Amino acid sequence: MGPAVLDEAQKEPSVFDKVKLAFDAGDIDFTVLLGSSRFLLIDRVRESLAGRAFIYDLWPLMPSEICCTSDGDPIVPLLDRLLMGEGLIDSVLSNEPDRLVGEEDGTRRSAIEHLSRWGGMPELLRLDDEDRRLWLKSYQQTFLERDLADLTRLSDLAPFRKLQRLCMLRSGGLLSYTDLGRDASLGATTARRYLEYLRLSYQVFLLQPFARNLTSSTIKTPKLYWMDLGLLRQSTLQLGPLDGPLLETLVVGEVRKWIDTLGRDVETTFYRTRSGLEVDLLLRTASGIIGIEIKNRDRALSKDCGLLRAVARALGEEWRGGLVVYRGSSLSALDRQQSIYAMPVHRLF
Repeated sequence: MGPAVLDEAQKEPSVFDKVKLAFDAGDIDFTVLLGSSRFLLIDRVRESLAGRAFIYDLWPLMPSEICCTSDGDPIVPLLDRLLMGEGLIDSVLSNEPDRLVGEEDGTRRSAIEHLSRWGGMPELLRLDDEDRRLWLKSYQQTFLERDLADLTRLSDLAPFRKLQRLCMLRSGGLLSYTDLGRDASLGATTARRYLEYLRLSYQVFLLQPFARNLTSSTIKTPKLYWMDLGLLRQSTLQLGPLDGPLLETLVVGEVRKWIDTLGRDVETTFYRTRSGLEVDLLLRTASGIIGIEIKNRDRALSKDCGLLRAVARALGEEWRGGLVVYRGSSLSALDRQQSIYAMPVHRLF
């Protein structure tokens, strides 16, 4: 065996043993194993290649990849400069213009519009709208009938299909295995297992709650997000303008994709009190915590900062600043004392 690129490696678990033996014998020094699932977590794959492999999660396209520079390089988004900065986020945002104009603004908006409508599958960029619909429908069928069958060995896909649709409809909501199983006519244990199949195949991810109580008693339940909006919207026929949960799914998903793709050491959580007050994202970076609230409207207001201010006071020196991400155009300070800014969604990514 020489250097090779092996696609869908999880379908032939014995290949991992062969790669390990060839690597240890010095016969190869570079082989790429690709798969449509997290194959090292699949029971049938016994060899982890520990100490012999780098592992990368490759998500669908991000806005910065769609908005390439003239020489083809992805744009480094404002999000990354905030994550990798030190101290308060003012040091980054104070040098940013209030608004983008011309081609730069239009290109970034177009990328967000494409992702919010069609998702990030690369093949869709070159297709027209009708072919995009057909492609997403075909992808849904092939995922269920081939990739999922290989992963799970399910003989009856109907219950899984129902649970999958329920997960799409509940993206951005709190996860209850009991409620999910009941509505899918499944037991809670089976619902948990089916949801794990979706996680292993990069369809969903779970956002965990922040571990500490900062303002009052908090919930300990994770939130569920579907990763690709194109597949979600076509499968559930939510084809109109983005509502609140869909915009939240877009923003949280894009933050997660960037952190995973670049391997940034950032912990992503959310904060929610038992009374229902919520900060959609808390990003723990090396130098502190950034809070993000997501609002599905054209204007961001000072009143949107209420819980962000409370969390900022509770965190003290750990607090680096907050963002109210919204659909408008202007990047502006909402609370300079707590370093909270209104951030247009197309500016962040």
